[in-house]
Amino acid sequence: MRTLWTTAALVALALVTARAASGPTIFDGASGVPLLVWTGLAWVLFGAAWWGLRGLPRRPALMLVLLGTLAVSGAALAGPPNTSTDSARYAWDGIVAGSGVSPWAHAPADDALDPVREPWLFSAPTVDAGGVERCVGPRTTAVRSMPSGALLCTTLNRPAVPTIYPPVAQGWFAAVRALVPPTATWWPLQLAGAAVVVGVAVLLMWLLAAGGGDPRRAAWWGWCPFVASEAVTNSHVDVLGVALVVGATCLLARSVAERTPPSRSRAVLVGALIGLAAAVKVVPAIVAVPLVRRRPVPTLTGAVLALALVLVPALAVSGRDVIGYLPGYLDEQGYDSGAGLTLASLVVPGRWAVALSLVAIVAVVVLQWRHVGTGQPWTAQLLGAGAMLLVVSSPYPWYALVLVPWIALTARWEWFVVPLLMTAHLLVPDAAPMAAVVPASALVVLAVTWGRRRRGPGTPGRRAVAAARETVA
Repeated sequence: MRTLWTTAALVALALVTARAASGPTIFDGASGVPLLVWTGLAWVLFGAAWWGLRGLPRRPALMLVLLGTLAVSGAALAGPPNTSTDSARYAWDGIVAGSGVSPWAHAPADDALDPVREPWLFSAPTVDAGGVERCVGPRTTAVRSMPSGALLCTTLNRPAVPTIYPPVAQGWFAAVRALVPPTATWWPLQLAGAAVVVGVAVLLMWLLAAGGGDPRRAAWWGWCPFVASEAVTNSHVDVLGVALVVGATCLLARSVAERTPPSRSRAVLVGALIGLAAAVKVVPAIVAVPLVRRRPVPTLTGAVLALALVLVPALAVSGRDVIGYLPGYLDEQGYDSGAGLTLASLVVPGRWAVALSLVAIVAVVVLQWRHVGTGQPWTAQLLGAGAMLLVVSSPYPWYALVLVPWIALTARWEWFVVPLLMTAHLLVPDAAPMAAVVPASALVVLAVTWGRRRRGPGTPGRRAVAAARETVA
């Protein structure tokens, strides 16, 4: 009966995921409420499927975890990106790199790139009855080509500024786009994202089994509606950074189980994966602190070498342009002024919020370093990812992809409130400001954590399980 229930819930989850991916998007001028309803239903089915999975024997359960991950990720391919235009910029950067031009050299609106502009990314303007050129249609932004001043209609975000993405992310875009013609639209990056999601699910199953946990919890990643939406439908490159850090964690699984430091060569390899993850986006680096703690010198050496390997060629080709739009982005998001740092801004104003946020992040790093010891690093990694998201207070939910693997590894389900509320805010921004979303997320996490500590392990059976976990950790 449990198998039937779980299978039915997974089928329903895949169907709802496909419906959410193929329906109206927030770019069509429609309300985000219908997409939010479909997303909410997907989360309910996700919970129902997990409830059924818990009662199944291990082998068929793991088969369902894998098949369910394939089904949900495949369903997320059913439509174009529906909450972000970032993947259009990824595709453009990959197309530009494939043409032999540095993606940092020019903004998309630069006339120098006119020969590689594809119609699905740059559409022709329409002329209205008064003879005025206009850009019409969903996802379309109007920008003036530089320096000619001609009107361009594009699906790219921020077309007048250079790319923000660092070398490993650019390598990913170029590698994916090299496999398809420039006319291929959204699906190559979506398919690549689905492949990474499945790969991470397999790694999590292995990590959970190696650490004495329940490998079925890999479903918390593979079946998660948030992962399907942001890693597949919207194909955010964050998932690549997550995969690299999860891979680095896997390399330490044996030494974690044996409570011994890793070998020097393994520590260097762990560091290399951390360095590559940081060159996808800086965000995943926060969960690397507990990994560095086990053997700092060779791990940091590996990270520095990996960063040098990807940064030096990029700097040789593009110089300081490799920084791209990063300074402008930080200012745009209010990080320079402190206005975008929601939690800190509730305590102190302006640039004092920047200082307070930096102090908070340093404090979290120190806590991770001091308390991970020789035990499992998952809890420290969860703390780092969760605290970083709350402190940075980004309005973009896909940043929370870095949080989900550690939720699965630690079984701290309360942290799902972060991507849930961030997604709700993106789809219906007028319902609640970030000034309410971030504190609400923090309060839920603190309340559930406090309640868990107050209740303790509970029944004798649960106390035995807890004792066993403490022994492993």
